[in-house]
Amino acid sequence: MDAELKTFLQRADALMTRLEPLLPAPRASIDWSCSLAARWHHEGQGGYLQPLNVSLDVRLADLIGIDRQRELLSNNTRQFVSGLPANHVLLWGARGTGKSSLIRALLAEHASAGLRLIEIERDHLADLPKVVDQLAAQPQHFVVFCDDLSFEAGEGDYRVLKSVLDGSLERAPENVLLYATSNRRHLVPERQSDNEHWQMIDGELHPNEAVEDKIALSDRFGLWLSFYPFSQEHYLSVVQHWIGSLAEQAGLSWSWDEALEKDAIRWATARGNRNGRCAYQFARQWVGIRLL
Repeated sequence: MDAELKTFLQRADALMTRLEPLLPAPRASIDWSCSLAARWHHEGQGGYLQPLNVSLDVRLADLIGIDRQRELLSNNTRQFVSGLPANHVLLWGARGTGKSSLIRALLAEHASAGLRLIEIERDHLADLPKVVDQLAAQPQHFVVFCDDLSFEAGEGDYRVLKSVLDGSLERAPENVLLYATSNRRHLVPERQSDNEHWQMIDGELHPNEAVEDKIALSDRFGLWLSFYPFSQEHYLSVVQHWIGSLAEQAGLSWSWDEALEKDAIRWATARGNRNGRCAYQFARQWVGIRLL
């Protein structure tokens, strides 16, 4: 009997040795008094939050020319961390105009008041109830941030987000909100045929109801903030701001002149856009060259 038991234990040990690499690693709980941000990782039937080391070097004051958007979002977030009613937020518009930077700058502004940031990928939004379960008992206030949110034609995943916003987050604890950025106002493609209500499209008997179904997704966000392409004047003011900020950090003397302005314009023309990202990249390149 002892020999049989020994053989059984040896086989069980060998089996566990083979299975152990397939099992998810144990995850330590996050100390939110020290961690300011985390990223949700999908794993198997669930997932886990991974703490992030974040830099708080971007401030709200660094985001030039979007004063109204900055004020509305900051006020909504201030209400949120104060325990007052606040809305889910959709930031939509042209690329590189400060949507994502604005959300990250909120962390520097409100971290001391208990704000924390959770990043989640668009493909993992169905895990939101699991994320909320992990945050519900915490004393901090959490913004779940989904960057570059959009859905392609034929995808049904946008209905999952609709149900999550209405069925999970809005009935979740008051310490969770969803902030999302997108280049599309309604998050899904809109076609000219969508307005041809008199005509059946792809066998759709009530095409206007299909259009309403798409638009209803963005309606779940209580606050919409719109971002538009930069004018040349706006672009140049952002360039000046970032050159000044980077030069000050490096102890570099500089002055704005016609030659520098022309360099900044040529940089934007070569890239085919004028936006905050382009301005920041030019500033880094210009300051970096002078520090060589």
